[in-house]
Amino acid sequence: MSTSSGSSRKPVTLITGGAGFLGSHLGDRLLSEGHQVVAIDNLLTGSLDNIAHHAGNPDFRFIEHDVTRFIEFEGEVDFIFHFASPASPFDYLELPIQTLKVGSLGTHNALGLARAKGATFLLASTSEVYGDPLVHPQREDYWGNVNPIGPRGVYDEAKRFAEAITMAYHRTHGVDTKIVRIFNTYGPRMRLRDGRVVPAFIGQALEGKSLTVFGDGSQTRSFCYVSDLVDGIYRLSLSDCHDPVNIGNPREMTILEFAERIRDLIPGTPGILHEPLPVDDPKVRQPNISKAREVLGWEPKVAFEEGIVATIEYFRKKCSP
Repeated sequence: MSTSSGSSRKPVTLITGGAGFLGSHLGDRLLSEGHQVVAIDNLLTGSLDNIAHHAGNPDFRFIEHDVTRFIEFEGEVDFIFHFASPASPFDYLELPIQTLKVGSLGTHNALGLARAKGATFLLASTSEVYGDPLVHPQREDYWGNVNPIGPRGVYDEAKRFAEAITMAYHRTHGVDTKIVRIFNTYGPRMRLRDGRVVPAFIGQALEGKSLTVFGDGSQTRSFCYVSDLVDGIYRLSLSDCHDPVNIGNPREMTILEFAERIRDLIPGTPGILHEPLPVDDPKVRQPNISKAREVLGWEPKVAFEEGIVATIEYFRKKCSP
């Protein structure tokens, strides 16, 4: 990439939510690809621990800022990855208004900056836009089955609005936009008590507690290791695709099966405790990744057996005194 004077420079990339689970891993990848990375985060759900290893790196900068307020940035910007948002049930049920604001005002502000800087904009959307799907597996042309006034609706609708305004900026202002629909992702740097099933089960098992399965455990999820997800996102950022693209692992398993796998991997786990199913909890979740394969040449590479062991070891170290 070159400046107007002809001198070469590293691309400058802003990541909102850059101190979060996914944002921090994305920053690692972009730095390895030769980018200068600016992580923007209000630390509501992100953590400075996730980016502490970049201390002293001249190509990395952290700005503490709430993107629901106007984003100011001096200098050139080549890419903006909008990853700011509470992203777990615990978070968006506890912070419903903040979740709606970051999906609406935050996305608007980030898009405005992308337009002003002539930057490529990539929105982190979610499989939650499909709601409790009536089509299985889920393709990008499926419009979803979302309850807009249910407790989970604050996250679902925030992301659906974010997709809509992203496409509006592309069509109206010619902003180079991309949309990734992220399916269940796991790996190091997840927060132990964020309400998602992977850290929940691992944390309970490491503490010698029974695993809490909601309902009968027949609901399904598809788990993608974080390095695979980041690779797909990076490829999408360099593509010419403006429509949403599913990135996730199509290997589907029931929650009960997942609980049994964790119990087998962590000796001493007492058993499984069933509790009532939360409102609007999706019964199935599995990505159709035909578009990612065709457009990006991407598919997941890390086997579940490999990724879950690495994740357990991360949490084992976090839990040790």
